[in-house]
Amino acid sequence: MLVKNKMTVNPIIVHPDQTISEVLDLMHAHQIHRIPVVDKGKLVGLVTQGVVQENTPSHLTTLSIHEMNYLLSKTKVVDIMLKKVMTINAEALIEEAADIMDKQDIGCLPVVGEDNVLLGILTTGDILKAFVELLGLHQRGTKITVEAEDDRVGVIAEVSALFAAAKINISHFAVNTGIKEFTLRCDEVDTKKVRKILEEKGFKITSIK
Repeated sequence: MLVKNKMTVNPIIVHPDQTISEVLDLMHAHQIHRIPVVDKGKLVGLVTQGVVQENTPSHLTTLSIHEMNYLLSKTKVVDIMLKKVMTINAEALIEEAADIMDKQDIGCLPVVGEDNVLLGILTTGDILKAFVELLGLHQRGTKITVEAEDDRVGVIAEVSALFAAAKINISHFAVNTGIKEFTLRCDEVDTKKVRKILEEKGFKITSIK
C-alpha cells in the first residue's frame, strides 16, 4: 500500500504571511490540528495546534481578550511555523511512513514531490484507516487467525490451495511473526465450513468470527 493511495490530496494550506488568527479559524472550521505552510506551491513549513499554543499567551496572562486577539491577528505564520519538517515521497510504502512517524513521534507527514512541491498530507488517522482496510474489518466474510508454530516452507501456499479448492476467495492476509500466527479474511460467511476446511488439515485456529 502506497502513501499516494492514502494521503489527503489538496489539503488545507496557509501562506507564510497569513496570521495566527486565520490559522485558528481554519483549524476550527475543518477540525484539523496541522496545516502545511506553502509558498508558490512549495512546502516551506508546518504549523500545528501545539506550536500555536506554545506561541499563544497563557490564560494566566494579564492581557485582555481584546489585546490577545489583536496579538494573534498581528503574528504571522512565518514567525512561529516549524521550518525543519519531516516529509515523505508519494511512492513510499505506508509502513515506511508509519515507522517514521513512530520514531520521530510526529502526527503527520507532508507528502512532497520534486522541488519540495506539496502533493498531500498523511496523518496518523490515515495510517489507522489503512490498517483497518488492510485487515478488511468492515468487509463481509469470515476472519480467521491460525497458529503457525512451525516455520515450514509452503504453509501459506497450502492454506491458499485449500481455499481455492473450496472455491473460497481470500481477500486479506496478514502475518504476525512475533507470535507466529497469521490472520486471513475470506468471503465465506459460514464459519463452521471454514473451520472444518482448516482443522481437517491439522491447522489450529485460535480465533474465527
